[in-house]
Amino acid sequence: MYLSNFLLLLQAQGEINLDPVEPAIKSESLMDVLLESGLLTLVIVGILLLLFVIALYIFSERYITIKAAGADDEGFMERIRREISTGNMANARALCTTTDSPVARMVDKGLQRIGRPLRDIDAAVENVGNLEVFRLERGLSTLASIAGAAPMIGFFGTVTGMINAFYEMSNAQNITPDVLAGGIYSALLTTAAGLFIGILAFVGYNLLVAQVERVVYKMERSTTEFMDLLQEPG
Repeated sequence: MYLSNFLLLLQAQGEINLDPVEPAIKSESLMDVLLESGLLTLVIVGILLLLFVIALYIFSERYITIKAAGADDEGFMERIRREISTGNMANARALCTTTDSPVARMVDKGLQRIGRPLRDIDAAVENVGNLEVFRLERGLSTLASIAGAAPMIGFFGTVTGMINAFYEMSNAQNITPDVLAGGIYSALLTTAAGLFIGILAFVGYNLLVAQVERVVYKMERSTTEFMDLLQEPG
């Protein structure tokens, strides 16, 4: 009782302050955390950002190209059938030349081989189809590589960041939970960024592969229809 009265007297005289003191909360933005993470972390984040830009460009460019290649032209094969049935190969080839699609280029190659055995015509059309598929899949391997490499690069940044954080802690005189937590969340930023980019690249890659498979199906269907057309009597 005497001690409590003594403390109250000191507080009244301004010698001490018994009111609870709220700890100062230091708020940092993501950029502040990156700047405090060290040069190596900044380099790794820069690499991840570059991979993100490359993946975004490949996905956008391939999506537009594949979508255009798979655009439906229901009347194309019917017009080819009509021109071939009347024996007007020049008009049929002109139609293929003015149509920008893998199917048109395959049919045009087949028309160039008219008069040869059907086996040779089928082989020529198939070769052109393989080239068209190769053009459609261009860049997809790079997108798949980014999907696999980005998380590993991010994890590498986390490991190096943790090593740096524990090294600084070993040289520090006062080790507090704030120092440890700051080093950990700074290091984990690269893993989060790598996983984010890897997931986006992986999903984009699978979407593009599915689109390519649909285009390949249309190419095979049109090739079969064209070869059947050449075997019709007339």
